Formats: sequence, structure tokens, C-alpha cells
Amino acid sequence: MNLVGHLRCFVVVAEELHFGHAAERLGMAQPPLSQRIQRLERELGVRLFDRSSRRVELTAPGRLLLEEAREFLARADRIYSLADRARAGDAGALRAGLPSGLGGDVVAAIIAAFRERSPELRLDLRELPTGDQVRALADGVLDVGVLRHPCDTRDLVLGPLLGQPVGVLLPEPEAASAAAADADEVHLADLTGRDLVVFPRDEAPGAYDELLVTCRRHGYDPPAVHAAGNPQFALGLVLAGSAVALTPRTAETAGVVWRPLAGEPLTLRTSCAWRRDDPAIAEFTAVATAVLRREAGMTAIERPARRVVPRPASGFLA
Repeated sequence: MNLVGHLRCFVVVAEELHFGHAAERLGMAQPPLSQRIQRLERELGVRLFDRSSRRVELTAPGRLLLEEAREFLARADRIYSLADRARAGDAGALRAGLPSGLGGDVVAAIIAAFRERSPELRLDLRELPTGDQVRALADGVLDVGVLRHPCDTRDLVLGPLLGQPVGVLLPEPEAASAAAADADEVHLADLTGRDLVVFPRDEAPGAYDELLVTCRRHGYDPPAVHAAGNPQFALGLVLAGSAVALTPRTAETAGVVWRPLAGEPLTLRTSCAWRRDDPAIAEFTAVATAVLRREAGMTAIERPARRVVPRPASGFLA
């Protein structure tokens, strides 16, 4: 019997107390799930659930076993994660993905904080677009990623969701945008007629599309959109007076001013994501979340990030 697979089924049923919902979470049909629970009960020699046509309840032995099963599965996930790293030849490293545009000070702070908390583990950081990170997590090439939302998070576990307001970078008042630059806040509609500079779509397609839709909904339909992966390129376009850039707050630079958008209609949403629980991943998530809040000005979004129970690989529950 595959004890890990059967215990995983048991934990999900215990959390849902509904075989149909548990089967949906596990990505399997209900009859095989019921059979696996029955097989586990026979193997252990105890009844884990009281079942009726109306409800499913844990028995006393089931309640006793639940916490032990969770600890067992956490340890198993740690073993699988270490095996993945060993296959990749990096058993002593945590492979983490970061989006572009975080800034050198933020990246340096993440490295320093992780080194302090986990000095025995090497941090292998890779700058990757969100879509590439999602694929790398699925392929086991990354252990953890820092994703821009919205994106495909099926089969991923998400850390705390953070928001970063987007404002507008304008030429200084003596440029053609003097009226807007003098204001404490800028309405998106005030930017009408100006070209837009924004991060490339392939960096985070969901966030890019969401940004443009929101601009148009608030009365700003830019004549042209310029992709700028390099902040200096974006700065040059703004300094030339030919465009404005939508970006999180930036350091003060001669010739341009950053202003918040009225009502904060645009927010970049970010979170860590991973597939298997692992103490090293938990450490990185805690470090990255704290640094992004402290150094990048991100704040927690009240609604919790969605946690998706990973679907076991083919044959995992057999």
C-alpha cells in the first residue's frame, strides 16, 4: 500500500468532511477515494470516519491520527523536495525565482536576510518572468517563485498576497505636463493623449492586461504603448516628454516626478508560490515577504491568497 498517498487522501477528507469535495481537491473520482480510505482503515485496524447519508465525521481514532498524518506528510514532502534537488545536482541550494523590476536593494536585502536565517543553504536566485516561473515550478526546476498576479496558480501553494500601488512618472512641471505634475494625485483620465511606458507583457501577461483594461476603464486609452524592461529606457522616454510611465514609487530623479493615482486604481499583486512544503521554502517565503513589505513598500492584501492542494503526480495514489 502507498501509505503516503493514502494518508494524503485521509487528511483531505478530514479537512473537507465530504467525500465529493475531497475527491475534487485531489483530482480523482469519488469511488476510488472511498476505496483508498477503506483500505487505510483495514491496514490500521481502526475506523477513521463515521459516514451517513447526510454527514461525514472523524471518529476518535481519526482525530488522534490526523495531526500525526499531517506531520508525516510534511516530512514526506521534505524528502521529495530534497530528491528533486538531488536529481538537479543542487541538493544544497534553494532555487528561487524573482520577477524583474524589484530593484537591486530589494534583491540584496532578500539575499542577506536569507543568508542570516539559513546560512547552511545556498540561495540560487534567478530573474524570470512569471509565466516562466510557473513552468519551472511545475517541472521541478525551481523550488519557490515570486509571482505577479493574476497568473495560473493551479497545483501551487501561495504565500501571503502583497499589493504595491502603481503611480505615474511624469516630466517635471516645466515640461508639457505641468498641470498634472503639480497635483498631489493624478487621475488616469488626466493622461489622455500621452503615450504609455510599462513593463513588457511577457514579464507578467495577466498583470499587463489588467493594467491596460483598468486604464481604459478610467478614461485613459494611450495612443501607443511602449514596453520597457530597463528602467533607464522608461526614464528616457519620460524625460523626452513623449510619454508617461506607470510604475510603483521610484527614487527621486532629476527631470521627472512620481505621483500617486487618485483612488489607487492600479495595484501590482505579488506572492511567493511553491508546490511542496519544505522548511527552506518556508524560510524564504518569510524572508521575501518581510523584505518586499519593508523595502518595496508592499502591503498585505486582506483577502487571503488562495491555497491550491497540489494534484499528485500520475500513479502517486496508486
